[in-house]
Amino acid sequence: MTAPALEVRDLGIVFDTRRGPVPAIEGVSFAMARGEVLGIVGESGAGKSLTGNALIGLLQAPGRISAGSIHLDGARIDDLPREAQRRLRGKRIGAIFQDPLTSLDPLMTIGDQLVETIRAHLPMTAAAAKQRALDLLAEVGIADPASRFGQYPHQFSGGMRQRIVIALAIAAEPEVIVADEPTTALDVSVQAQILALLRRLARDHGTAIMLVTHDMGVIAEIADRVAVIYAGRLVEIGPVAEVLHAARHPYTTGLMSLIPSLSRREERLPQIAGAMPRPGQWPGGCSFHPRCPKAGPRCALETPRPVATDAVRVACHLFSGGTAAAPAI
Repeated sequence: MTAPALEVRDLGIVFDTRRGPVPAIEGVSFAMARGEVLGIVGESGAGKSLTGNALIGLLQAPGRISAGSIHLDGARIDDLPREAQRRLRGKRIGAIFQDPLTSLDPLMTIGDQLVETIRAHLPMTAAAAKQRALDLLAEVGIADPASRFGQYPHQFSGGMRQRIVIALAIAAEPEVIVADEPTTALDVSVQAQILALLRRLARDHGTAIMLVTHDMGVIAEIADRVAVIYAGRLVEIGPVAEVLHAARHPYTTGLMSLIPSLSRREERLPQIAGAMPRPGQWPGGCSFHPRCPKAGPRCALETPRPVATDAVRVACHLFSGGTAAAPAI
């Protein structure tokens, strides 16, 4: 069997403070196949973007990887020197961020930015790089790329700028792309176009895409599998249809109940009681147990380990041999 495009094994991330290291991610493990779109969902502050930054090699001090490992095409990359990680970024791992203006230089034409990126990662002449840049602009749906090649970012709409960022991300044919909330700032019709573009890129190029989002509708539209993160821990991962329509973990069930339905009338939208704890204030046992309607004594004492239930992996004592209400043995 071939190695997955990307594999994360028991990833841990901490922030060093004057009072000692504060955990922000604990024991996160998942793998991505070539051509797969993996959605990462959870509340703000759960650790979605932090996980993506670790994959790209963009963790900034005082944050650091404290445990586990990250493997690209079977080779470990998280322990590489910073310069080697920089060379990987863009060439083998691409990134798409929420605000395209933060990814584009306002003083350079989009053509120059594409050519610069292409020549930084691929052995091409200036003429060949320009032709590849034009081909990329056409591929991501920029009309008349030859005339727009010399324009600046401010001369494009938000949706067009995001397409240009996607062109930059795929310029060197990376194996993996981390897309962090790539459609949040766009209107609904443009969101659909960008999602269709990402799905097509995964299919046509065999690129594994990790899609970080808080929008379950986006996950349902584009993802093959979905991973749910709560308080820095992966609580459920599996095929998108199974997780969205038959959620196992009480937190995932709660997230799904928050989506308004056209088939039923409700006086008030449901909500998950309480709030997610901040890093450094995680409760013992299962981090979700103070908010969980199914929590029992075991949940406050013992951190659940992920277990397989059919094609879904879930970290909950309800599925770990014995009931959540049973005392730890």
